[in-house]
Amino acid sequence: MTVPSLCSPVVGRLEPYVPGEQPRIAGLVKLNTNENPYPPSPRAVAAIEAAAREGLQLYPDPQSLALRETIAAHHGLEAGQVFVGNGSDEVLAHAFFAFFQHAGQPLLMPDITYSFYRVYCRLWGIAPELQPLDEGLAIDVERIAARAAEGACAGIVLANPNAPTGMGLPLSQIERLLAACPQRVVLVDEAYVDFGGESAVSLVPRYPNLLVVHTLSKSRSLAGLRVGAAFGQRPLIDALERVKDSFNSYPLDRLAQAGARAAYEDVAYFDETRRAVMHSREGLALALEDLGFEVLPSQANFLFVRHPAHDGARLAAALRERAVLVRHFARPERIAQYLRISVGTPAQCDALVRALQAIV
Repeated sequence: MTVPSLCSPVVGRLEPYVPGEQPRIAGLVKLNTNENPYPPSPRAVAAIEAAAREGLQLYPDPQSLALRETIAAHHGLEAGQVFVGNGSDEVLAHAFFAFFQHAGQPLLMPDITYSFYRVYCRLWGIAPELQPLDEGLAIDVERIAARAAEGACAGIVLANPNAPTGMGLPLSQIERLLAACPQRVVLVDEAYVDFGGESAVSLVPRYPNLLVVHTLSKSRSLAGLRVGAAFGQRPLIDALERVKDSFNSYPLDRLAQAGARAAYEDVAYFDETRRAVMHSREGLALALEDLGFEVLPSQANFLFVRHPAHDGARLAAALRERAVLVRHFARPERIAQYLRISVGTPAQCDALVRALQAIV
């Protein structure tokens, strides 16, 4: 795309993130964007409806204090250790701006991970330094820790569980990175942690350089509401608030704040639906293995798979012809044969398996 000369020069250097496809196809089995297959908590829906009937003529609380108090109580923290924003993508964007601009020093991250990280780097003029995953596509913690210990880096960012592999790290490995990079922020993006991973939020009181980011889009079924959160000691949260208030003082509207609070408060529904996804994930993994797929161990709400006898791109295309949508990544080439398959309802998983049986 040609950028008009009226734009700032940086616009021409941007390489925007490409989100998962959101097509309108009748009867589509949509397993390409890691959405939760179950609706949000009925209490969250009721809270949104109530908020819509009253107070929309007024600005929302710019500090989202009630929501932050609710989230903090859920995690055993104080409200001052919680930041909220318009989806975890906005929270991440603010964090990259606040913590990783250090006079050309590179930001360490896995070479295969959430691709938006490199988009943020280009947006803010941060140099990413990609650390290869190991041969099993796991994050090489010792390699990253050794590089961080050399100094002259802007920090570390990683997704745990990682995307698109779904593989997670134990807390001992996160602590290894925190110890190796004490003078810079280590950002742990836990978008999928509620599906079987170990959360680093419990480490926040002990590590001043730790920032953990969560989203309500996955385990709380609120992808359409756009709410994300960050957890850290007060100096980090204060920095995020300074950035937010220099960009948009009201990132969360009244509906989002009300719905998010109710979603956190409905612990029983949260546990029920996330356990349902995890149960379906294990069943789907076994079914795919029976069809000859290699399936990486997942602690997320998706599986990362490949078939040794079938091309990944052709599999994705053949599934689409059968109204089943999964995610295929052509780049980097190292994962070009893999498909990322979101875990759906039992009926959706069955439809996927039937389609694959016909293909393979």
